[in-house]
Amino acid sequence: MINFEVYNPLNENIMKKILFPTDFSEVANNAFVHALELAKVINGELILLHTFELPILDNQYFPENYFMIFESLQLAQFDMFKDEIPKLRAIAEQHKLGNIKLNHKLMDGDLVSNIKKTVKDEQIDFVVMGTSGASGWESFFLGSNTGSVVSAVSVPLLSVPLEAKYTKIENIGFTTRFRDKDKEALKIVLKIAKKTHATVKCLYVKTTNSDVNEVTVNQWKKEFENEPVQFSIIRSDDVEFTILDFISHKNIDVLAMVTYKKTFFTRLFSKSLTKQFSNHSSIPILALHDI
Repeated sequence: MINFEVYNPLNENIMKKILFPTDFSEVANNAFVHALELAKVINGELILLHTFELPILDNQYFPENYFMIFESLQLAQFDMFKDEIPKLRAIAEQHKLGNIKLNHKLMDGDLVSNIKKTVKDEQIDFVVMGTSGASGWESFFLGSNTGSVVSAVSVPLLSVPLEAKYTKIENIGFTTRFRDKDKEALKIVLKIAKKTHATVKCLYVKTTNSDVNEVTVNQWKKEFENEPVQFSIIRSDDVEFTILDFISHKNIDVLAMVTYKKTFFTRLFSKSLTKQFSNHSSIPILALHDI
């Protein structure tokens, strides 16, 4: 897993790389704007990745034109890819972000495997993906491609629901359990917040079984007293509802979370719960990995 003490996706001395997988859909194009804005904030470049899977054919049935079929399919994908790139550049220009550097990759094979390979080969710092469904969050955490990528890569991943149109980021939510791994993740979030002049609003849901003591909380407050961060501690045994209520009342624009357990996220973003907050559940999620 990621070691925050070694890995710093916001190192000021080098241009950061943001991987943006796209299928050129409306969902992806909406997320593309978020990716461009992130690149602007962190002085980054975008690597656009489009993947496709060729059908499995038994060459005993196509002995003469087997390779011709594959070549024609590959060419069709290339032509589509070539036609779509100018449309993305037009979106960038429309949002006055045409100066963001764009690179392109077209790969055959499984999406998640290709993302994982590209993250390693290109030394990617962030991944940005669009997600859709009855609830973008529900799709994200209940087995969608985006949810699979969360488990496959070790870099921060920003998931953007279709309904989340880009707006200036003023409040970043951050859920914490006051563990050391959370502290390192918070430092990454704070760097983004400073660049966007945003406030980080941290939430700890103190349940009946919570083991965090007041000494630890005060240590955190002292360490971050000069940072643009606020701490809220709410007593509740309904963690999922409390987080969503916090998002609603604190006007959270992006929610950052350390991905401890996928089962927790499955409960948190279930359709039955998020429908109660339909106006607030469609915000981007920044997934930061457990160490």
